[in-house]
Amino acid sequence: MLAKFIVRAIFGAIGLWLSSMLVAGVSFTDMGSLILAAVLLGLVNAVLRPILFILTLPLTFLTLGLFLLVLNAAMIGLVAVMLQGFTVDGLWPGLVAAIVTGLTSWVGHMLIRDEAKG
Repeated sequence: MLAKFIVRAIFGAIGLWLSSMLVAGVSFTDMGSLILAAVLLGLVNAVLRPILFILTLPLTFLTLGLFLLVLNAAMIGLVAVMLQGFTVDGLWPGLVAAIVTGLTSWVGHMLIRDEAKG
């Protein structure tokens, strides 16, 4: 269980790092902030995101799932508010960072799942 969290945090850190490289408005002050942001994002996604997902389920249905991007961007924005060395300058950078981080996490999940099968 802890090993999966660590691997997910690593892929989250890679996604956040890629976001900071690709998206204007997403930045880190140092590597420690990046690692801490990835761990905090993992914790926020594990604890708070399921609650908010259920509360916003009608809106998610109305938007055919697109509101999940806003929810993911809000989780990244919340981590940016909690952590001084990580900044996200607005909704659009947060949305793009959510897409990049989500894709990276998805690739990581696929890699972990393939290793478990082998």
